[in-house]
Amino acid sequence: MDMEGHGDQTRLKPSVILTGTANEGSSGPPIGLVDIGVSEGAYLFRVAMPGVRKDPSKVKFEIKRDGKVQIEGVMAGPGLLKESSAMYEMKVQQLCPPGPLTISFKLPGPVDPRLSSPSFRADGILEVVVMKSKAPPTVSDSYPPL
Repeated sequence: MDMEGHGDQTRLKPSVILTGTANEGSSGPPIGLVDIGVSEGAYLFRVAMPGVRKDPSKVKFEIKRDGKVQIEGVMAGPGLLKESSAMYEMKVQQLCPPGPLTISFKLPGPVDPRLSSPSFRADGILEVVVMKSKAPPTVSDSYPPL
């Protein structure tokens, strides 16, 4: 604890790799920002993906047992935008360029990828809870009986 009675609040700084249009965007809302939360039994991660098509066939993610996460999506393109009954031609493009993108990062520990619950929120945030791995102890993890 520090002098003010606060516990050590170590912040996770995930190494995030952006490719495709996510790496080329220079203005507008940032794509690929990642927040990671940790509980006793699970990880929660949130990834900023504003402007990415929310069609389930356009956003895919894979979580590996070692905690590596890879997200693939397609940035919506400029041009004509249909909103209800009106058509809009985009004159200003502030979001990153249209096209495919990937976002990769690693969670702090191993997980069980089968036990995850994704949600693509209306605000462009992909939010996923994934359970930590509960692998059985190995021989090196256990002590011989006395």
